[in-house]
Amino acid sequence: MVVPASRLTACSGCDIVAAVAEASDTTEADPGLFGPQSVTWQAHGDPMMWIAGIRALYLQALHPRAVRGVMQNSDFRRDAWGRLMRTANFVGTTTYGTTEAAERAGARVRKIHSMLQATDPDTGERYGIDEPELLLWVHCAEIDSYLHVLRRSGFPLTDAHADRYVAEHRESARLVGLDPGTVPANRAQLAAYFETVRPELAAGDEARDVDDFLLRPPTHPLLVPAREVLWRRVAQLAYASLPPYAHELYGRPAPSSAAVTRRLRVAGTLLRCVPARLRWQLPPKHILRAMARLGPGVRPAPYKVGR
Repeated sequence: MVVPASRLTACSGCDIVAAVAEASDTTEADPGLFGPQSVTWQAHGDPMMWIAGIRALYLQALHPRAVRGVMQNSDFRRDAWGRLMRTANFVGTTTYGTTEAAERAGARVRKIHSMLQATDPDTGERYGIDEPELLLWVHCAEIDSYLHVLRRSGFPLTDAHADRYVAEHRESARLVGLDPGTVPANRAQLAAYFETVRPELAAGDEARDVDDFLLRPPTHPLLVPAREVLWRRVAQLAYASLPPYAHELYGRPAPSSAAVTRRLRVAGTLLRCVPARLRWQLPPKHILRAMARLGPGVRPAPYKVGR
């Protein structure tokens, strides 16, 4: 942080300290795009966001043009963990980082997407992966997954909170290149969007690859038993929480809705028993950095939603 020379020449003693403090307040205390008063700030600190993120991958893979763009422009099977972590880092930065950091993250994503194209194997058509309809699908699948898993696992969000959450994320949609006015602003509009797009969805070869990876991700031979015991259960729970039409497209019977809700609530209860300070130590520590910047009173917690 630099105090302009013109300010320093007019200051002496405690005046200089005051000038430094004032300049600090305008930069280091930046609450970011959403801020501690938002539903997003409270909700994104919940550990069930990880299961919601996996659900989002399953859902996103059902849009042939969107998933084709991913598979043709990245080594998904070898770097899927990296992709998942980059997505988590983007969500963490845009939620808890400064406004400047969030804008930089968005500009980076837009630049990368603008340089990438995919090819339709049936028609030979080349198209940019930053087409608005593709960006909108990815956005809506993420927001629907976050909201669905959080609420169903017991995170306290009323219908009004949920609508507010959807509306808040028109801002994150803007960051990736969408016009916020074209993005659903509440649950009803989000549901209407999915009804409109459903005829375009299918479980093609790329979706099968994503499904196979999420159930059996590459791992060290010594860790295979742990993958079967732990990871597979997480992936299966994320898959089970998909909407009925997604189960139909993937070709597997939908499990009992009540049973899935019970499993999500059990998972939520267990994961929320892990002390937040311990969970937040995982890199890159977005929440702890936000608390250092804004003070300990901004720590996210379910009971703060709507306060």
